[in-house]
Parts: sequence; C-alpha cells; structure tokens
Amino acid sequence: MLSLVRLFTDIALLRRGPEELPASAFLLVGTMGANFLVNFLVSTLLPPIAGPWHLHLVVDVVFTLVWYVALMRLFSKPERFLQTTTAVFGYQAVLAPALVATAWFASRFQHDDAAVAPIAIAGLGMLAWVLAANARILRSALDQPMPICVSLALLQIVVGQLVLLGLFPPHAAS
Repeated sequence: MLSLVRLFTDIALLRRGPEELPASAFLLVGTMGANFLVNFLVSTLLPPIAGPWHLHLVVDVVFTLVWYVALMRLFSKPERFLQTTTAVFGYQAVLAPALVATAWFASRFQHDDAAVAPIAIAGLGMLAWVLAANARILRSALDQPMPICVSLALLQIVVGQLVLLGLFPPHAAS
C-alpha cells in the first residue's frame, strides 16, 4: 500500500508515469474509492461550504471515469485505459488535501481583499500542477505532443466544470 502511495506521489511530482502501474480493474476501483474517500474526508474536516459538495464529488469521479473511457477510445488506446485512469485518480488523491483546501479558502475568503491575491496565486499554482501532472500522464498514454496533452487536460477541467454547473446551477446552491 505504501509503495502505491509513493508511486502516485511520484506521478503527481512528474517523476513517473502511468506505464509503471499494473493494468488492473481492481486497482482502478480501489484508487477511485481512495480518491473519493480522501476528498470526502478533507472536505468533511473543513467547515462546510454551501451547496451539495458531496454530490459534486460523486459527479466528478463519474465524469473523470467517463472522460478517460472516451479519450482512450478516441485515440485508439483502449488498452491503456486502466493504467491511465488509475494514475489520474491516484495523483488526484495525493493532491486532494491541497486542492480541497485551496478551493475552500477561495470560497471562504472571496470577499476579503487582503486574501484574494494570495489565494488566487495558490489556486493558479494548483491549476498549473494539475495540468502538468495530467498532461504528463496523457503524453505517456496517448503518444501525443505535450501541447495536445495540455489542451486535453485543460479541456477536461473546463468540460467537468460545465457539467457541474449544468447539474448544480449556482442559484440552486444554498
């Protein structure tokens, strides 16, 4: 177990890639569960943010799974689905505490003029880190140039946010 955490940490730090993971449906399901659990626990420990954050988390996990099914088929690499998706859920679980905390701070202090700039910088840093890790995984999985992989990683974020906005419009959150 600890060796997997180290491997996912190395993937998050851009030291290793998805090709070093076994192609295992069991590992993918376990990693999805770990990703959900880490996000859920960190989100539970922070004072609540208005809205159905737990439903957002479920949608995010399902969306990520569907996204990678579609992407691997689109690029004719279905054999790389298990390793790629496991790597994505694994590195996201490693980064989840920092990502959730950054989002929480951004929501909590959005009207505090002194906090906006540092939080925005932290948010941009986290976005850059996620894009780099995802693009590195995609480059390994899809055998595509890095600009295409960065674009696909950014597209995943944008489409994922649009799905969440479509399912949970801001006026419906309370």
